[in-house]
Amino acid sequence: MARYTGPVCKLCRREGMKLFLKGSRCTSDKCAIERRNYPPGQHGRMRRRRPSDYSIQLREKQKVKRVYGVLERQFRKYFKEAARQRGITGEALLTSLERRLDNAVYRMGFGLSRPHARQLVKHGHVAVNGSRVDIPSYQVKQGDTVAVRDKSRNNTEIQLAVENARIGSPVGWIEADLDKLSGTVTRLPMREDIGMEIQEQLIVELYSK
Repeated sequence: MARYTGPVCKLCRREGMKLFLKGSRCTSDKCAIERRNYPPGQHGRMRRRRPSDYSIQLREKQKVKRVYGVLERQFRKYFKEAARQRGITGEALLTSLERRLDNAVYRMGFGLSRPHARQLVKHGHVAVNGSRVDIPSYQVKQGDTVAVRDKSRNNTEIQLAVENARIGSPVGWIEADLDKLSGTVTRLPMREDIGMEIQEQLIVELYSK
């Protein structure tokens, strides 16, 4: 499956906010936003004209794509599925992205970042309801149990992620047991569980043109 392999700190600088793509580095003074809070490139510090409505909508879409680590074709598929559901399309889009297995692993505290959680899933370190699942886009359901497999429990990076998670805030739609390295999806995520500054209506307007 295709994925972005370039420097991720440039993505944060381009969007003008922390996307938390590099784990603990994002909360340290080494974070690119803390050191160079302007867009990348030779013209990054230049004063720019007021962005158009299209530019604002595009940036919002790019930001969400980069947060969840999906490319355009897959993101458009998520949008089409959300548009077919009842309710608010933008919220349905975000909750579908939030239900991705790699995101659930990150939310439970087993991954240092979403890219790291995606790598854990693809390398077979994660099981859902006792069965190994190596598809990052797998959609978790209410009642699913997600756990680190026995052979991976001593993984150094997983242990580091767990220690970081102990001082973080719990997620409302997941009940995680950091000692057992497992978690349960107690309910489906809602819009207020996202916890990021996202204006999903701008994405709906972009795709509705």
